[in-house]
Amino acid sequence: MLFYLLRRFLLMIPILFGITFICFIVINLAPGSPASFTEELSPKASPEAMEALKKLYGLDRPIHERYLNWLRMVITMDLGKSFVDGRPVKEKIKERLPITVTLNMLSLLLILVVSIPIGVYSALKPGSFFDRALTVFVFTGFSVPTFWIALLAMIVFGVNLGLLPISGIQSIGAETLPFHERIIDWIKHLILPVTIMSFAGLAGMSRYTRSSMLEVLRQDFIRTARAKGLPERVVIMKHALRNALLPVVTLLGLAIPGLIGGSVIFESIFSIPGMGQLFYASAMARDYPTIMGILLIGALLTLIGNLLADIAYFIVDPRIRVKGDV
Repeated sequence: MLFYLLRRFLLMIPILFGITFICFIVINLAPGSPASFTEELSPKASPEAMEALKKLYGLDRPIHERYLNWLRMVITMDLGKSFVDGRPVKEKIKERLPITVTLNMLSLLLILVVSIPIGVYSALKPGSFFDRALTVFVFTGFSVPTFWIALLAMIVFGVNLGLLPISGIQSIGAETLPFHERIIDWIKHLILPVTIMSFAGLAGMSRYTRSSMLEVLRQDFIRTARAKGLPERVVIMKHALRNALLPVVTLLGLAIPGLIGGSVIFESIFSIPGMGQLFYASAMARDYPTIMGILLIGALLTLIGNLLADIAYFIVDPRIRVKGDV
């Protein structure tokens, strides 16, 4: 197990470099540049000023030289300075990273806590009203754009009913409230974005859990366990569910990139000052250092999530061993 983790960790390093290289190339091939963005804001800027600006940003150098320079800074834990305000990218990300991580962790927790019991119960009652309702929910979750659901929820629960706030993560003047009221205010602000971010994941994960559970329930070892007279609760929870969770663990690792990518949309819709909103603003301003810093953190979180999913295999089913570890 320890050798496997070490090998996976070492493998993450070249993968991370490959991801950053591709992202760096794609960003620089995209139309526009920081200089052209400045020119849009100042149409009277002279060509000499634009050239001086390109030289200041280092855009006059070859792309491979710029990437190697950025890579050297990353190795020294320096993500550069923003083209927009000159602040260190590391500080800007440090301010927003906890918010985005909190949103994604809460969404992932909600998906796990709700989808697995729903999928298991649906597999135990195939063809029931609950199972049919789950099918409708799944098709709705996959077919309806989540940003449209977010806007609809904001209108219904925020504007018409006035039950929940529709922007930010705290109310104006919340810092003056008592601690317990600040917590309640924070929870109210997170209900809509966390629920909407989890919607598609809930639909898909519950369906996958149901399908995996149905397949396991048809296996011979389940019939044997029942024939031995084991209580149905033991058969379901100890024998069936543990084996049914293996594909779910795989999907859980794949769901992490989707949640991180979805942060860009939902943080912009709900005006949440997280990494997603910062990424959108930086992309509009062609702020290359900030964009690369956010992509680097997102890639790192994704790789760590996949590593945790592999570790979960060993927890869910100890029979699984990597070749050479047995």
